[in-house]
Amino acid sequence: MAPPPSTRPARRPRKKRGEGQWALGYREPLNANEQSKKDDNPLNVRARIENIYSRRGFDSIDPGDLRGRFRWWGLYTQRKPGIDGGKTATLEPEELDDRYFMMRVRVDGGQLNLEQLRTIAGISTEFARDTADLTDRQNVQYHWIDVVDVPTIWERLESVGLSTQEACGDCPRVILGSPVAGVSADELIDGRPAIDAIESRYIGDRAFSNLPRKFKSAISGHPGHDVVPQINDIAFIGAVHPEHGPGFDLWVGGGLSTNPMLAQRVGAWVPIDEVPEVWEGVVSIFRDYGYRRLRARARLKFLVADWGVEKFREVLETEYLKRPLIDLEAPEVPATPVDHVGAHRQVDGNYYVGFANTVGRVSGTLLAQIADVVEAHGSGRVALTPMQKLIVLDVAEDRVESLIEAMDAIGLRGRPSQWRRNTMACTGIEYCKLAIVETKQRAADLIGTMEDRLPTLDAPITINLNGCPNSCARIQTADIGLKGQLVLNDEGEQVEGFQVHLGGGLGLEAGFGRKLRAHKVTADQLPEYVERLTLGYLEEREEAETFAQWVARADEAALR
Repeated sequence: MAPPPSTRPARRPRKKRGEGQWALGYREPLNANEQSKKDDNPLNVRARIENIYSRRGFDSIDPGDLRGRFRWWGLYTQRKPGIDGGKTATLEPEELDDRYFMMRVRVDGGQLNLEQLRTIAGISTEFARDTADLTDRQNVQYHWIDVVDVPTIWERLESVGLSTQEACGDCPRVILGSPVAGVSADELIDGRPAIDAIESRYIGDRAFSNLPRKFKSAISGHPGHDVVPQINDIAFIGAVHPEHGPGFDLWVGGGLSTNPMLAQRVGAWVPIDEVPEVWEGVVSIFRDYGYRRLRARARLKFLVADWGVEKFREVLETEYLKRPLIDLEAPEVPATPVDHVGAHRQVDGNYYVGFANTVGRVSGTLLAQIADVVEAHGSGRVALTPMQKLIVLDVAEDRVESLIEAMDAIGLRGRPSQWRRNTMACTGIEYCKLAIVETKQRAADLIGTMEDRLPTLDAPITINLNGCPNSCARIQTADIGLKGQLVLNDEGEQVEGFQVHLGGGLGLEAGFGRKLRAHKVTADQLPEYVERLTLGYLEEREEAETFAQWVARADEAALR
């Protein structure tokens, strides 16, 4: 006999939860970060820093400003000394906060004149305990900054055309630019006018100061992908259209962190005078359609992945530009991004010379010495690169060797080993509140050890060390990517170590590193592990085979 019909009312279909997309009507904040931005535009905090906090000191700072809005002016509290990595995820933010700040100075396009370089150096020695890091976003970062000194620092930076505005926060970050723009013999088009226009029109514009999350941009007319376009939210890369000539190939939706994605070509050619408008259109899509409910999904890459690049282009053209873009076939992609290290002839007959420091760790004292050496060799400009390197521009041919010798004497190498040239590291546990392990000194020690053990390595092997999973040092796109975490040593003790990613890269064969199942290396074992891997590659490689290509075919046992 059939069961009696249910008297329970039919269940209504569950309404799909909104993602906080403004364009779809979801304007109410869905998390604390969105609420904070709605309560007060973060750019407003500058006035409170100048008029209240710098006069009354650290204890007067409102917590909402301290851990939120300060970022829009390039300020994060640094990690309190003495807190080990095991406590990073267990302590409350106020327990990790030191009373001092990291300050990030944005250098849009990467080029600096010597007045700017000396100003950066002077701030370091006077206010930052002689600290300075060159980042892989062409920024300069200080540590030990006291809020009392911030207005004075701003005044000095702004007097030479530099700023910390929107160097951090949910806004358009520094715009990467070719460090050799305007001088490289290989450049297809100079992207600096577009960078300057975007920086002057839109950075600090309140129409774009409340994005779902950070927005990373790159513009380069160099065909060598010297601004790592495949991992930016938006990139304009030099390309020649068969009818219209030099312009830019548009890419969108790249980014790393814990859910890495490569940027996708939109299939469009953009002339240089339209780059700012197209940039505005893309960042507006992110502002209006970007996901705001979950911070972990609030980057442009997730929207591009969900929509597909075809729909993204359609929305850009129909809703924002109100016109079609010009189609462009895919230009040639370099095997790997160029780093501009070494001496290279400029279009004017002079040379630019790229130097490797040690994983971006410099100092105010060293930067002042660099300025003196550069000036003594007849140049007035340097440039920072997305590989944590420094380039001296406009060097006469007969001064190149003398410059290389003088820079070598203060610790920068114009003919570096493969190890020094190809190793990067993030800030690490010394100052970063998210870090679990030490990185900068660990990387420096690794370079020294490998230069001793394998000084004549004849092929590039990139090694990127990161102190946490967030991949500020681009671990997934390195030949050897090292993600910091606590691991067990042979005695069963918890120590600093790394999860290993192998065979990642950018360029023609772009892809993310291969993770070996349950394979981790303690920090003390790292030199032996890198040496063993390298020797295996050198012994087994085929002609012209790269490290990443070898990793892709190697037995897993050979990679452990």
